[in-house]
Amino acid sequence: MKDLLLITPPFTQLNTPYPATAYIKGFLNTKNISSHKVDLGIEVILEIFSKNGLKKIFAKEIDLNKISANSRRIFSLREEYIKTIDQVVLFLQNHNPTLARQICTMNFLPEGSRFNQLDDLEFAFGNMGLQDKAKHLATLYLEDISDYIVENIDADFGFSRYAKRIGQSANSFDELYLKLNAEETFTDDFTLKLLALKVQIFQPKLVCFSVPFPGNLYSAFKCAQFIKANYPNIKIVMGGGFPNTELRELKDTRVFEFFDFITLDDGELPLELVYENVISNENISESEFKRTFVLESSAVTYKNNTLKNDYRQAFIGTPDYSDLFLDKYISVIEIANPMHSLWSDGRWNKLTMAHGCYWGKCTFCDISLDYVKLYEPVSAKILVDRMEELILQTGETGFHFVDEAAPPALMREVAMEILRRNLVVTWWTNIRFEKSFSKDLCFLLRMSGLVAVSGGLEVAGDRLLKLIDKGVSVDQVAKVTRNFTEAGVMVHSYLMYGFPTQTEQETIDSLEMVRQLFEMGIVQSGFWHQFSLTAHSPIGQNPEKYGVQPVKKEIHFAHNDVDFIDESGIDHNKFSFGLKKSLFNYMHGINFDLPLREWFDFKTPKTTIHPDYIHDCLLEEENFAFKGNLKLVFLVKNVLAEDFEKSKKGNTTSFTRLTFHLKTNIVKIDLEKNKAQWLLKIFEENSTENSKKMTLQQLKNNFEEHFENFELFWFSKPMAQLKENGVILSL
Repeated sequence: MKDLLLITPPFTQLNTPYPATAYIKGFLNTKNISSHKVDLGIEVILEIFSKNGLKKIFAKEIDLNKISANSRRIFSLREEYIKTIDQVVLFLQNHNPTLARQICTMNFLPEGSRFNQLDDLEFAFGNMGLQDKAKHLATLYLEDISDYIVENIDADFGFSRYAKRIGQSANSFDELYLKLNAEETFTDDFTLKLLALKVQIFQPKLVCFSVPFPGNLYSAFKCAQFIKANYPNIKIVMGGGFPNTELRELKDTRVFEFFDFITLDDGELPLELVYENVISNENISESEFKRTFVLESSAVTYKNNTLKNDYRQAFIGTPDYSDLFLDKYISVIEIANPMHSLWSDGRWNKLTMAHGCYWGKCTFCDISLDYVKLYEPVSAKILVDRMEELILQTGETGFHFVDEAAPPALMREVAMEILRRNLVVTWWTNIRFEKSFSKDLCFLLRMSGLVAVSGGLEVAGDRLLKLIDKGVSVDQVAKVTRNFTEAGVMVHSYLMYGFPTQTEQETIDSLEMVRQLFEMGIVQSGFWHQFSLTAHSPIGQNPEKYGVQPVKKEIHFAHNDVDFIDESGIDHNKFSFGLKKSLFNYMHGINFDLPLREWFDFKTPKTTIHPDYIHDCLLEEENFAFKGNLKLVFLVKNVLAEDFEKSKKGNTTSFTRLTFHLKTNIVKIDLEKNKAQWLLKIFEENSTENSKKMTLQQLKNNFEEHFENFELFWFSKPMAQLKENGVILSL
């Protein structure tokens, strides 16, 4: 028996749990409130994509004369799918690695239409390892089965979403309500049987649904409906990203046929107060709540009547991933791009460095909402403590920091803390492409285990970047992505088209910028999305300033995405296919020479961007300016000192040769003996284990206590070698 049952409804990710319930369970642990977590998404997927699940799929009666040729082929090969499915799933769970050899023979898996793209991707297989190639082929195999399900059995099915369309800005509850009261779907049958089992086993007093996306909404309501019908004494609460952004103006009382409470924003204190209400059985009108909708006197009422403050990030505990079947998640590779695969391949422990966004200005973003507006970083020590706890708990050393934008200064401190503790971890995160990411900082982050960053370039044009208030320029983005790439960190860029006032010329010029970034090899992955107007963004709150006219509707249920009329009159939809097709090619390193007009089936303007624009952005003169406030990091290990003498015109001078054994090379420098001894002492006193970092000015002062002309020493060829090879970093 558990007090709370925490549920992530179908579907989110196949490869790793969505972190919301892990955060909540970690907090509940600090309050000694018993709870159990369930990821219904992965459990339902594993039931469907099994031998018994496929037997049920192919047992469904269909008219072979009315289905597509692809579905007829899959149906004809049904015995091959049923025969292979369990072994393929085991392989994708990393439990059956030897199957990769069979899969890669190309005569093991039955092949539907998804495999038609293999001719276009054959070039990539030479760069993919055997396991990755097999994962990619197995992913196509699963997608073929999914296509069959969608066409013939359950049109709302999707690996990372279910009935997403219904949940997207449904201003009225009517359509969702009708579907909830219609016949159960094929997927519902699997979901509700699993749910019933969980409720019977854990007998919770309160069931908590975390609904991060529109693609989880229908399943959350369907599960709540089932609990209300079969376990009427259990109270039900919904929280998460979807209600936080979409349900802030909730009015429809029918929602409370399914849920007793709906909480907004940070869930810790609201859920604690809901729990206290459920346990005490107090009258709602007399209870304290934090940002919670309830049904009171037959009306939807927003209650925020507690004087208690939200918990600070340092006190919410470490996310707790126990209860989940961590070895059952499925790693898939949808396209042959190493950076792109991070979202779907591998098990990642998810953490946040900071609550909210330290920039908080982008005009398309929901910066008026607490999850962006309220910025609160966590100390590097606490973050790395949590990393170590999660490694012990999950056995995984991979971390995805899911920040809105990770703060560069905190990333630096986390990297230093990781190096101090000699941890071996792999991590990646979302950033802003700001100038703080120098070559040296990028190198330090890579040394600590950073393998990739994702960030918003959005519209690759300076006029629109200013209108967005992004705080970056294309020139700056090019330099930052170069710094990461040269440090060995992969870069993914979020790209946007159709921004208010964007012209067709600017769209083509943006594509040319993107083409050059990929051709230069300084961005490895990207994704185009069309601008959408949200109610909680600066544009949504002041649309006339940006040349858009919102289409206003009466709100009773969800309200975030807003239909609008672009006063420019441009049909930005027509660019969608060409932008995405060109990007697909660029991500695979091909067709850079193809004229931009070839990606579109309509006439487009010629780009006004010089073909060497990005190349020229990266041309830099050596900077010999002295910046005394720079903090120094000395990554020195395995240094050998050998004394020798040099004679010139009868004068003998003592020198020391310092040999630095780095991971992949050896660096040797010769210094006058007294300066070498001074430098070795500096290294010893300022190792990475020392939390206090020396500034360049302090180093200069120390040097000039013994010698003269620090600048001549600092900018000398031997010191340049140490800086170029990452032995000395200036941050």
